Amino acid sequence: MNFLRETGLIFWSQLRTQLRNPVWVIIGLSQPVLYLVLFGPLVKTIAPQLGPGADPWKVLTPALVIQVGLFGSMFAGFVMVQELRAGVIERQRVTPASRAALLVGRVLKDMVVLIVQALVLVLVAMVAFSLRPDPVGLVASVLLIAVMAAGLASGSYALALWARSEDTLASVLNSLTVPIMLLSGILLPMSLAPRWLRIVADINPFEHTVEAARALFRGEFATGEVYLGTGLTVAVAVLLIVLGARSFARENA
Repeated sequence: MNFLRETGLIFWSQLRTQLRNPVWVIIGLSQPVLYLVLFGPLVKTIAPQLGPGADPWKVLTPALVIQVGLFGSMFAGFVMVQELRAGVIERQRVTPASRAALLVGRVLKDMVVLIVQALVLVLVAMVAFSLRPDPVGLVASVLLIAVMAAGLASGSYALALWARSEDTLASVLNSLTVPIMLLSGILLPMSLAPRWLRIVADINPFEHTVEAARALFRGEFATGEVYLGTGLTVAVAVLLIVLGARSFARENA
């Protein structure tokens, strides 16, 4: 019970801070909306190559939601660096709060922010481009992406505790995010890539997350894409959450 209460306190504290400065949330959403408006028509022209009856907006929109989660969560560690410098982590360290609650409260805030951003992006696509995702699939895909975000945010916090510097953290994250995004098939499905590139992309678990989200948007639930994407996403998220929790515990030991 104490763990839940402490997690709630950290969650509301982090959320209030986010609400007082929503600029980063808006900036994080503006780029995918621009991709939707400027890149969507290009995807529409190649839709016949994506398969019979392929809906370009059901290809691009779930991938852009993942892009929001990918960048928003992986760069969450910058807030941690600021908190380290301001002494926030040090003050929390001397409280009796569970070390796991300090991490879980922050990760829950990141998940809520992502879900709001995802729903806004989907709403824009529905109003402007007549996107009509399967309702159950939409809920399932957003939850799947929120799980992915929880893992990535945990990993980012662990990196921040290690780096303790914006410069070092930016170098590491930029080195990771660009290849992950390009090999995820976010802008174009990897089925259009040459065979050697598809083999490389298959190693990237987030490419399977993208394909699972696209299948869920189409209302396809019992498919290999959904099973594989969900399994890999949950496994990577659990691994990164454990890594983040251990980093917090070590930092506060």
